[in-house]
Amino acid sequence: MRLFRPGGLAVALALVAGVTATTSAVAEGTKTVSYRGYQVSVPADWPVVDLTADPTACVRLDQPAVYLGRSTSQAKCPAHLVGRSSGLILEPLTTNTPSSDGLLWRAVTDAGVLATAYYAPGAERAASDVLATGRVVTKTPSARVAAPAAVTPSVVATGNFAGNGFDTCAAPAQSSMDAWRSTYQGVGIYISGGLRACAQPNLTADWVAANASKGWQFLLIDVGLQAPCTTYNSRMSSVASTALTQGRNAAINAVAAAQALGFAQRSAIYSDIEAYTSTAACKAAVLSYLSGWTQELNSRGYVGGAYVGAASGGADLNSAYTSTAYTRPDNIWFAHWGSPVGTSRFVNAAYWNNHQRVHQFAGDVSETNGGVTMSIDKDYLNLTAPPPPVSSFTVAGGVAAATLRWTKPANVTLGQIMVRSAVGSTPPPLPTSGTAVYNGTASLFTQTGLSNSASYAYRVWVKDSKGKIGPGVDVQLVGSKATIGASAASIMYTQAVTLSTAVSRLDGVKLAGVPAVLYAKAKNASKWSTVGSFTTDANGIASTSQKPAVSTYYMWGYNGGGAVLGTRSTAPLVQVHPALSAYLTPGAIKLGASTLLYGYLNPAHAGTTAYLQRRSGTTWVAVTTGKLTTNGKYAFSIKPTARGTYTYRVVWLADADHQGTQTASKVLTVS
Repeated sequence: MRLFRPGGLAVALALVAGVTATTSAVAEGTKTVSYRGYQVSVPADWPVVDLTADPTACVRLDQPAVYLGRSTSQAKCPAHLVGRSSGLILEPLTTNTPSSDGLLWRAVTDAGVLATAYYAPGAERAASDVLATGRVVTKTPSARVAAPAAVTPSVVATGNFAGNGFDTCAAPAQSSMDAWRSTYQGVGIYISGGLRACAQPNLTADWVAANASKGWQFLLIDVGLQAPCTTYNSRMSSVASTALTQGRNAAINAVAAAQALGFAQRSAIYSDIEAYTSTAACKAAVLSYLSGWTQELNSRGYVGGAYVGAASGGADLNSAYTSTAYTRPDNIWFAHWGSPVGTSRFVNAAYWNNHQRVHQFAGDVSETNGGVTMSIDKDYLNLTAPPPPVSSFTVAGGVAAATLRWTKPANVTLGQIMVRSAVGSTPPPLPTSGTAVYNGTASLFTQTGLSNSASYAYRVWVKDSKGKIGPGVDVQLVGSKATIGASAASIMYTQAVTLSTAVSRLDGVKLAGVPAVLYAKAKNASKWSTVGSFTTDANGIASTSQKPAVSTYYMWGYNGGGAVLGTRSTAPLVQVHPALSAYLTPGAIKLGASTLLYGYLNPAHAGTTAYLQRRSGTTWVAVTTGKLTTNGKYAFSIKPTARGTYTYRVVWLADADHQGTQTASKVLTVS
């Protein structure tokens, strides 16, 4: 386990040009500190440390103080500090810096001062109140404040390395790094976390890039929430589900900090969980926190690591190594001083044995290399990075299908390519989530059976022959939809129906200038046929006029293109009913005479039955039937037996091709 001794706070009160510390009656128990024409009221018991007079003083965030100036000299910090108090750092303003991780930054441009209030968890309001007392009493022309330079993450921490490293509270000055390079190749740096206890004036993207170019390997450390069974003022929840979420959130912040420093995907970030006296509840909280931490890092393409005391966190992780209830960290960094290098009786040698270990075998030691002395913890690293991701991951949508293509990374002994999907716009975050699409070694795969009018998000991972999984790469297949409209649901034979569609992506983008295909299927048919292809207008609309000979189902389709999945509309039935004429000659007769009701069905439907009906009150009653002739003619002789007025009609019932129809009513008068 780590053993550490709180170091004394070096206090240097100095009156130099532009730097003063005075007591004022601003408020009881406070004093005013002035720096470069900027004054701020702070608690009277906060020591003032002038870094100009003492450039090697350690800027410790675990103790209250006011630090004046900025020094990139090698600070005399303890090897390891964890914790956070409240205090203030006043330094020249050179860049705009965003607030984060228990640090409130205020750029005072009129004085050319950057004021940083650091604070313990829950004390942000008090830190903000301190900054609110600041005022400019003397305007000081300052150099133009530069915006932070955009950084393209490119450094992998760590790569493939087995050898010695060290970690220390504050990132060393460049001169110290150069002096120690002949002895060490790995260095641990504290990049984030609310309990990071040392300021990091040297830790910049330029510092990372410079040392990476000189062959240094990096161990990235986040000092966040601690076990609930400790006395730290910032502890994770004892409720396992809440602790898991807290671990996820810590990982999100850690990735942002890593990327700002230039660390790319495939880098491992270690959550610093200090020693604790384990209980069942405390163990569950720690394992849940590290599960969330690892899951979130993995989902973002980073490696989840845990720094633990071997006898506490190491033993608990070891006991749960094969448990499916937790997601174990990818890498373990255990502190066990004096144990044979690379081993600990608390961590099974068969666990994390795929180049996944860092052993802190000595700590809080003072060492001199190249004439530079630092207080350090000593580590042995045995690590390899996961494989690079695929490149050129694309998807081409079709109808209910998508073709995925990728380029496998070079110089990787491949285990397999893993592709998984999820419905919607969010890809599966992990290789164990979502739906498995492909596992193999090819460079393309066509997935079939996709749902109509659905979007899919894909993620592909590379697993090397050692079982390590690289960052996921995503591609989105956007679904589309096609409406269908018909000017009429039923038409007479030889009449026309207008069929229209509006084609769009599911995200609302209209698909203009694309081919919309109209398909048709007769009511009694089993196969669809293509009517024609029509180009959509600027609003994604296409239409056509059709004259179906029989009752017909119609369907519009878009066959996909690029990263858009094809679609099919619904298939409504347009009923076609024959034209049925009726002639009553004569329309008035004497009792005892007869009349003829005849007409034609078009199309003819020879041999089918026509039904003569007479209205009786509000209903129609059957009179007789007759067969249609070859030209579709029917004829009924009508001879009523009583005087009066009679209403007749002729009905033809539907068949497989056409809708049923009837004539207009015909009135016969018998006198």
